[in-house]
Formats: sequence, structure tokens, C-alpha cells
Amino acid sequence: MSDTVRIGLVGAGPWAGMVHAPAIAAGPETELAGVWARRPEAAAELAAAHGARPCATLAELFDGCEAVAFAVPPDVQAELALKAVRAGKAVLLEKPLAMDLEGARRLTEAIEEAGVVSQMVFSLRYTREARTFLDQARTLDVFGGYGRFVSPGLRGGPFATPWRLERGALLDLGPHVLDMMDAALGRITSVRAHGHPLRWLGMLLEHETGAVSEVSLSMAGTADQSAHIEVFGHQGEARLDWKVAEDDFTRMITEFAQSVRTRTPHPLAAPHGLHIQTLLATAESHLTL
Repeated sequence: MSDTVRIGLVGAGPWAGMVHAPAIAAGPETELAGVWARRPEAAAELAAAHGARPCATLAELFDGCEAVAFAVPPDVQAELALKAVRAGKAVLLEKPLAMDLEGARRLTEAIEEAGVVSQMVFSLRYTREARTFLDQARTLDVFGGYGRFVSPGLRGGPFATPWRLERGALLDLGPHVLDMMDAALGRITSVRAHGHPLRWLGMLLEHETGAVSEVSLSMAGTADQSAHIEVFGHQGEARLDWKVAEDDFTRMITEFAQSVRTRTPHPLAAPHGLHIQTLLATAESHLTL
């Protein structure tokens, strides 16, 4: 077996073109083996840009790869990733895992039953800055924290997609912030939410460490994206501003390739994604939709 991991890509939208395709094609640990999308012309264009093969069917894509990356809406991912997993493919999955908790459970159970490698695209977690921040947070004996993510995402642009316009900040921005608060202050055991996902919403989180944190989210902002995490402890405090660069996605793909080759579970595997989706479902049950 070659050391290079052949990865097929499902999806050919803006995010696939900005992140997945170039990072996978750049190698040397990975090769973009093929691209499939619901719009064949988009798959052909993206594949050609990165020296890959457009695939007419999912079966054709699966036949030419050992792992599959997904850059599609959550409900589509939950359906198509099941097919990849049942075909024995490792999967690189976007957040959230699915559009609802049942879909996330079904996919996670299939991954565990098949014994394939999985990894989530919680993009900030692959940055050096975030890893330094988390190392520092572990030394502070933290007792509280605050996370904020405000963007103009609902006002237009390539990411004002139907599922985001319908479900808003909780399902799109929420996974990022909940994941970071979970990592920085300890596993989240309780979440209470108020507000509206299309305007402004807040969450109060309790952690198994005894820490308490708060989160504010909105995709209805009028200015540029503004996001940061702060933690406070008996030994000091730390802050992380939201910034992800091209090198960070390269690191994500490299770690995925290493996990596939060594069959070593990644810390951000599907069960962690299910934990975050469970928190999202609880929070959403408290909101006015």
C-alpha cells in the first residue's frame, strides 16, 4: 500500500474549493483521487483545477479512494457519509455531523461498527494558536470563560446557504464555540440557551470541572466577523482570537492522513462530533425557531 492516502471529495461548492480540494491535492501525504458533486459541471471544474478525476457516481469515487472528505450540507453529509463508511472508507467530516441528533447518532454508530477512521473539521482546533491557548488554559485552574462569534453570514455571500438561512448561528457557529469551550474548560455537561438563532442567542454552559462559561452567537452582524474565546482561572487568564490560515488546513489534512495510515483514532473523531451535536440539540430545544 502506498504511503500516500488517496482521498475522494464529495462536494464542489465554495468551501470545497477554498479548503478541501487544495489542501488534499497539495500532498505529499495525500492525493485528491476524485471529485463527486450533485452538479457534474461543478465537480468537473474543481477536479480539473487540482489534477483530479471527476466522478459520475459515488460508487466510482469510492472505487478510486480509501478515504472520503465531505464538503456538503449537514443533512447531505449524514446520508452520503453512511454510504462511504459502509464501503469501508475513512471519513473527514464537516461540522455539524448532521442536521439533527438522530442523523448524527446513526452516522457515529455506523462509523464505530465499521471500525473506520473519522475526523471532524473543527477548523480552529488545528491552529498553533489554539493549541498554545489550550495548553495555557490547562495551567490556569480555570473557573469560567466566555466565547463570542458574530458574523454577517446571513446577509449574503457564498455561505448564506439554505440550511444556514434556516437554522442560523447555532448550527453553523455553535459547533466551533462549543468545541473550544469544551476543550478549554472541561467537558460540557449542561447547556441552557435563550434568544433566536437568526438574530442573537446566548448559552450558559456548565463543565464537569465545575467551571461555568457563557457563549454569544449571531450571524446577523453588519461588520466583519468578530470571534474570540477567553478563560479565567485562579492562576491567570488567557484569550484566543479567531484566525485560521491555509497552513492550518494543511495540518488538518496531514493529521487525517496519519490517522488513516496508522488506524489511530483522532481526538476529533465522530464521537466528539456527536457530543457537540447533543449539546446543539439541547440548546435548540430552548430556542424560539
